[in-house]
Amino acid sequence: MKSMRNILGWVIPIAIGLFAALLIRMFVYLPVTVNGDSMLNTLVSGQKVSAIRTATIHRGSVIAFNAVGEDPGVELDAGQKSRYYIKRVIGLPGDTIRSDNGTIYVNGKKINNSYLTSVNKTTGTGTWDLQSLSSEGSKFVSGNSHWNDGYATKVPADNYFVLGDNRQVSEDSRYFGFVKKENVLGVTFVFPWSEDRQDVNLVWKNFFAN
Repeated sequence: MKSMRNILGWVIPIAIGLFAALLIRMFVYLPVTVNGDSMLNTLVSGQKVSAIRTATIHRGSVIAFNAVGEDPGVELDAGQKSRYYIKRVIGLPGDTIRSDNGTIYVNGKKINNSYLTSVNKTTGTGTWDLQSLSSEGSKFVSGNSHWNDGYATKVPADNYFVLGDNRQVSEDSRYFGFVKKENVLGVTFVFPWSEDRQDVNLVWKNFFAN
């Protein structure tokens, strides 16, 4: 009897700890690995980041989301059911967005692109607005897109418009359309001592240009 109590004395705490970790993973925190170069020079492929499910999404926040059901061109490895993309939120529901050779305006206000390289500020981003991106004549969309109707003027309710920081190579909302809220895993954070923490954690605080 005493040995059983001893066994339960360490089994129960372990079980509680595993259950708590599962709840945290499901509802609060999810570790995510950056895959690809679409967020250079802010985040590098293979870098470990945290997706906080409970954090508020702002313009300028970096989010992780499941690309399955968003990007028609997403490729899954054998046995995979999901593929995580990490991009920066440019537009919230109700926002209008346009780019003039890389200078982006949200609701008519110029945004701060200080976190971008000089190339991505110009040739990497392009010239467009939401309606031109959603039209069949868009130079970005090739193949299937779930917003290829030519009528988009604002970001729809419960959706976000996202771009990668390395816009020359990023597969993002310019190509596949808006990201649905239901597919967002959370807001991406890096540890406070990381060199890129300002560009990941804090850009939203100074999203618009002065």
